[in-house]
Amino acid sequence: MLVTTLGSCIAACVRDPVLGLGGMNHFLLPEAPAGNDGGANAAARYGGVAMERLINEILRRGGRRDRLEVKVFGGAKVIASSNPVGRRNAEFVLGFIAAEGLTLAAQDLGGTLARRVHYFPSTGKVMRRLIRQDAVEDTIRSEMRFMSDLGARPVEGDIELFGD
Repeated sequence: MLVTTLGSCIAACVRDPVLGLGGMNHFLLPEAPAGNDGGANAAARYGGVAMERLINEILRRGGRRDRLEVKVFGGAKVIASSNPVGRRNAEFVLGFIAAEGLTLAAQDLGGTLARRVHYFPSTGKVMRRLIRQDAVEDTIRSEMRFMSDLGARPVEGDIELFGD
């Protein structure tokens, strides 16, 4: 089981149901800032990079693009701001899925409440729980800290997929 908590961020759960192989990403912004070439230094915290890395890893392990199913969550407006990052993230991920010809199996995007997502890649089951508004402060602080650290943090971690 993979678990994440989302505010304005997006998590995409992608799997090949025939292989029972999949993974989940979690990104904060749709695209890397201008001037970032998207190369080795591009972080998976950006939607374009996160989606490509997860999909490519599934394909590398034998998955087939025509069988991939995608379930997306997040994109809430949990912070009172004129910057509609949650909406931009949701628009980006839906546009990406359509442009790539992938199957959108489920979505739970937008609103004003944070979410906790539990994903079981081998079966494709997802459990989503909305987080009470009074418990959202931790999510907001975490996202604000993450946003302020974006420029300073090195790329961390590899893609880890789970299957049967």
